Amino acid sequence: MREAFFIPLIVIAIISLMIIFEMNNRFKLRQQIKNDWGKFPTNQRKDSEKSLRAASFLNDEANFIVDDLTWYDLNLFDVFQRINLTYSSIGSESLYQTLRSYSLETNTTHHEKLEELITFFNENPLEREVVSYQFARLGKKDFNYAKAYLEQQVTSPFNHHYLFVFLGLLPLLGFFSAIFVGPLGLFVGIGALCFNTIFYLVKKGKLETELATMSYLVQGISLSVILSKKELPIKKELKEATHSLKSLLKFASSFRVKTGSETEIMFEMLSASFLIPFISYGTVSRKLKNNATEAKEVWHLLGNLEVAIAILNLRQIYGNNWCLPRFSSSGVTGENVIHPLLNEPVPNPVDWKQSTLVTGSNASGKSTYVKSVAINCLLAQTIHTCLATSFSLRPGYVLSSMGVEDNIIEGDSYFIAELKSLKRLVEQVKKHDFCYCFVDEILKGTNTIERISASSSMIRWLTKQNQLAFVATHDIELPQILAKECENIHFEETVSETEGISFDYQVKDGVATSRNAIKLIETMGFPNEIIKNSFEEAAYFDQNGAWCSKK
Repeated sequence: MREAFFIPLIVIAIISLMIIFEMNNRFKLRQQIKNDWGKFPTNQRKDSEKSLRAASFLNDEANFIVDDLTWYDLNLFDVFQRINLTYSSIGSESLYQTLRSYSLETNTTHHEKLEELITFFNENPLEREVVSYQFARLGKKDFNYAKAYLEQQVTSPFNHHYLFVFLGLLPLLGFFSAIFVGPLGLFVGIGALCFNTIFYLVKKGKLETELATMSYLVQGISLSVILSKKELPIKKELKEATHSLKSLLKFASSFRVKTGSETEIMFEMLSASFLIPFISYGTVSRKLKNNATEAKEVWHLLGNLEVAIAILNLRQIYGNNWCLPRFSSSGVTGENVIHPLLNEPVPNPVDWKQSTLVTGSNASGKSTYVKSVAINCLLAQTIHTCLATSFSLRPGYVLSSMGVEDNIIEGDSYFIAELKSLKRLVEQVKKHDFCYCFVDEILKGTNTIERISASSSMIRWLTKQNQLAFVATHDIELPQILAKECENIHFEETVSETEGISFDYQVKDGVATSRNAIKLIETMGFPNEIIKNSFEEAAYFDQNGAWCSKK
């Protein structure tokens, strides 16, 4: 009798502990969301670029407006990570795609809707935390193929749906028939349970990705129903999109997020005995196919919510050093433009209305400045946010050729790799109406005479195509040759006996007149003979326009 009394108490104690643990986890999650706000995101373990590309089903570079070379030249994945305060795969995939595949034709409408969401979350911080909490409960998955399923890019592996239904019902039929046929029915029921369980475990190993993806889809739709009841700016759109999908929620228990608990394991084994996950998968798959437009709209709307929160967080971090872009009909102008990846950036203005050469000493800030302008041209057109106090630009495609490396696998030398990069830039310019072209150290992989002649010809060609080129270069000949076609700006250093070489990283008008390469060699402790001869050779060339030939 005493044992019978204690059993219910143990069960109640276990259930109570599970509830306490769950409540504690939820409390920690809410606190994490509060603590994350106003800071650069740190925990991005499940947002590798390989995973995001695969999950978005965007492996074909043709899907991207921002091509791979420009993306990597400008370190844009690092920029993405600085913005990516998202808590679900829906949000991180949407942000990644936003930064890579903007459309010039639809940006105005998109930006208006985005600003409406950002304004709402800025004015309603408690609602923002609640929404982030709901997304955090959904969580992130590596290589989440939900979007591929929504786009009908994946063939269902469950082609024999009605066979699974029959096998799932067979245990019940066996047990029910035992009333009439005795032990035979019982034997059929038990045998069917054993067969189904073994079949499920074998099949599950091969279909783990499909089942996990369907689970995430159903949980995402469940989230959309929850959020459609909140007073969000997109409440009406969410309600309309989720209306025909609500019936899917009856299968949500079949796709519960696996926690690894004993209760979860027992529930899974019970479901396996009747092949409920397989039956549910087939049913949900057909339902999604019949309502594909609504399901894709749900995913799009949910993604916009997290993107808006991430952008708002970025703006909070930068305080007064961000602005909304203004779109004009010519060039780029801005004040206090900064690079998003620098912890202590130096603000600089930009006034870029014709092709421009950026000259200056080594390590003076040329490349960083060029990249800061390029990145802000992209941020303006994608997330409608610039890291500057003012920024105006003509909408256009952003192309770069900056981080060129030799390719051992393809057998390309540095110069060949550089030519391929520039050729692809030229081909893109031919396709698009207007492009911003950013180039660092153009054609530096070849000899001086051919580099100067080819570089000046290429910049002239870009200018004639009504494109804007921003070219960082060490070649002092280019400003002379292109004096009529290009503006000139420069960076310079300060040299003193006590402090050595120092930089202010401030852009200045005109062509750089100072050079510091030999001085930098001197500071590295090279032999005095090398330093002395280097200065003498440079001085001779400056005076005579030719190199001195010594015996």
